[in-house]
This record gives sequence, C-alpha cells and structure tokens, in this order.
Amino acid sequence: MSNKKKIHIETEEEETDTPESAEETPVAEIVEDEEGLSELEQAQQEAKEVRDEMLRMRAETDNLRKRLQREKHDSVQFANERLIKQLIPIFENLDRALKAPDTNVESLKEGVQLTADQAHALFKKENVEPINAVGEPFDPSIHEVLSQIESPDHEENTVIEEYSKGYRMNSRVLLPSRVVIAKKPAKTEPDDQDADNASAEAPA
Repeated sequence: MSNKKKIHIETEEEETDTPESAEETPVAEIVEDEEGLSELEQAQQEAKEVRDEMLRMRAETDNLRKRLQREKHDSVQFANERLIKQLIPIFENLDRALKAPDTNVESLKEGVQLTADQAHALFKKENVEPINAVGEPFDPSIHEVLSQIESPDHEENTVIEEYSKGYRMNSRVLLPSRVVIAKKPAKTEPDDQDADNASAEAPA
C-alpha cells in the first residue's frame, strides 16, 4: 500500500507542475513582443518627424534663395534710380535753355553755366571729385595714356595734356583721366656734312 501511494503523489506533482510552466512561457513572450512593437513604432515616428523637418527646411531654403535672387535682380535693375532722379532736373533746365525763344549767345551761355553749376553741386553731394592730371606725374591707377609727345620742357612721363577729365567717388576711381604724357626728345645724329665741317674746324 505504501508503494502505490508514493507513486500517486509523484504523478500528482508532475500534473501540477506542468500546467504552471506552460502558462508562464506564453505570457513572457507576449510582453516581449509588445515592447518590441512599441520601440519600432517610436523609431518610425522619430524618422517621420526628422523627414518632415528636413522637408520644411528645404522649402524654407528654396524660398530664401528665390527671394535673394529677386532682390539681386531688383537691385541691379534699379541701382541708379536715386541718381537718375537727381539728374532729371539738370537735363530739364538744359532743355529749357535750348528751347528758349530769342536765345542769343550770352543767354545760352548763362543757361549752360547754370546747368553746369547744378551738375557740380550734385557731384559734390555724391562725393564725386575730379582727378588732377595736367602737370602731374603719370599714374596708371588714375590716368589712361592716349599718346606720348616729345617735350624738352617737361620731365619724362609728365602729363602735359588732358583729353577728358577723370573722376573719383569716395576715393575710388570712377573714370580715369585720358591724357597725353611727355617723353624725352630723340637724340639727333649729325649728318656727314656737319661731321666733315667739325673735323675741318678742329685744331691739328
């Protein structure tokens, strides 16, 4: 009787242990799968946010580039607008002087002088000043040589004539002076007759 009881107890323990271990394993696997899905969804969400941010930055960059191109085009097209507005009254006065009835030389000269004074006033306002040329040593940064003339009265490379005046604006050359500069006269060689006369006159 004791042997049968012992066998029955062992069987009962086996039957009791088996279901418990079988129930625990699937629960652990489900939890692990749920955690894995959660991490994947989070990674996908982060990737989507990064992609959206990149698309937004690209759109903003394109808009900025287009705006800068438009502003550059406008600045080039209307760069001289302010200056042209100041020049218009000067040319209107010149036009009125030319169209005035009974114009004689003196009145025409007076009108032209008035226009010239307006132009000089505008130059002064815009910090535009003429470049001194005649009598100055040649300077390639402010002078443009048109020709050279032999001159015994000037040092070589001295500006002796000005074809057109040059101008600076805020110390920067707007237009170089177009000038003529001096060069040394060429040495003349005595001809044969002069050489013979000089040798004949020389003391023996």
